[in-house]
Amino acid sequence: MTDLGASSSGLILSSDSHVIEPPALWLERVPPKYAEQAPRVLRHEDADYWYVAGERSNSFAGGAQAGQRFVDRESLRSAARFEDVRPGGYDPAAHLAENLEDGIHGSVLYPTVGLLLFGVRDLALLHAICRAYNDWLAAFCRHDPSRLKGVAMIPLDDLEFSINELERCRRMDLAGAMISCAPLPDQRYGSAQDRFWSAAQSLDVPLSLHIATDRSGADFSEAGISNADHSVRQSLADLIFTGVLHRYPKLRIGVVEYELAWIPFFLDRMDYTFTQRAARPGWSRERLRELPSHYFRQNVFVSFQEDALGIRDRGLIGLEGLMFGSDYPHTESTFPRSRQILGELLAGVPSDEHARLTWGNCARLYGFAPV
Repeated sequence: MTDLGASSSGLILSSDSHVIEPPALWLERVPPKYAEQAPRVLRHEDADYWYVAGERSNSFAGGAQAGQRFVDRESLRSAARFEDVRPGGYDPAAHLAENLEDGIHGSVLYPTVGLLLFGVRDLALLHAICRAYNDWLAAFCRHDPSRLKGVAMIPLDDLEFSINELERCRRMDLAGAMISCAPLPDQRYGSAQDRFWSAAQSLDVPLSLHIATDRSGADFSEAGISNADHSVRQSLADLIFTGVLHRYPKLRIGVVEYELAWIPFFLDRMDYTFTQRAARPGWSRERLRELPSHYFRQNVFVSFQEDALGIRDRGLIGLEGLMFGSDYPHTESTFPRSRQILGELLAGVPSDEHARLTWGNCARLYGFAPV
């Protein structure tokens, strides 16, 4: 077996990086009947903004300010123009070159405005949006599929679409699929989506719950951002207590851009509920043969960025599922100081664990080759 535990060059893999979608992406790729409602960019006096079905969404600040927080935090802004975006956000050659300067050999790629598009309620429009994005992302990654691993957008409201799109994206060599971190309240994750969980396991596609992909819309208030792990904890608990992770032991579920420190307490509370509380009407606990924490450690992988408390408690979380993500090129990313930040964050961590956190775990999950 090839040893993917470390990079002989000292390089790093990022399990959470981003593309910045170009303004023409959906206008060029959605069927004509969705053209008026599809995401488009309108120029305002202060900045460029995305509009979807007539509603204003975010701007381009998340692709224009990487590294700025390290030198001039007071100048950070919430909006920008597309021409301010780093070319590495939308050009694969520039992405690879710039990240290599930061010590990043390869990246697992998520969208930017696409995260928020999970909040689109018109399901036919959302399906068209996802297919167009997935096609564009597959073309982006074909520039160097050994170093660029794309994660498809797939909502689960319609399982026929979801399974067909998952299979199509796998044929296009996309490396994973992103589902909503929080489905609509009447569509909580569990046995109702078993056909999709089965397909993902059979196709060996890791599924991700990325921050800001709530089907009811993401909360970007200070309180909402500070408590963002609430929604993903609900989804993970549903997947565990309804027996999904018991029935599909090889299904991999990722928690992306939520950091780590909340996880030990979450695992303790699930185990306590399972062992110390009497079941109530409506509780599931479908034939769990192990503690809930067992299924988390068996099935769940977690991307971290700058969480010293979580790294301290990595043994409680499960070392095999932890992997670094730089969040390039977003404002809060570690770029261009990823090596420095990791050096400080992992100081004192044994070398074999360091290798797994920065290379090996991500390489095994997404199929990066050793360098």
